[in-house]
Amino acid sequence: MGLEHEALTEQIIGAAIAVHKKLGPGFLESIYENALIVELQRRQLHVERQVELTVLYEGVEVGKHRADLIVEHTIVVELKAISQFGDIHYATLRSYLKAADKQHGLLINFAAVTLQVKRVRTAV
Repeated sequence: MGLEHEALTEQIIGAAIAVHKKLGPGFLESIYENALIVELQRRQLHVERQVELTVLYEGVEVGKHRADLIVEHTIVVELKAISQFGDIHYATLRSYLKAADKQHGLLINFAAVTLQVKRVRTAV
């Protein structure tokens, strides 16, 4: 991830760690989403939730999808409550980044004993 987004990324990860420490694993993804929004807003970060993305094929709209969070109009955050990340999760986030016209994303998994965070970037 570029240095220009490092500070913001660290703030998001810090907020996710705080949520994970307080709630622990075992809840639905939606509970973590709600708690993370509270924590990000406490840190005075602008958060958009369930952002509708237009999916284009050959310049034609073929559908809509929703990204979990976009923080500070810059970082797409995809939340999970799963046993572990798979290749599909990285590929999916890259597709969301493309649809949102963003370059930086975070995959965050709350279901593990230790919070799992992976940085994802689109090809430049």
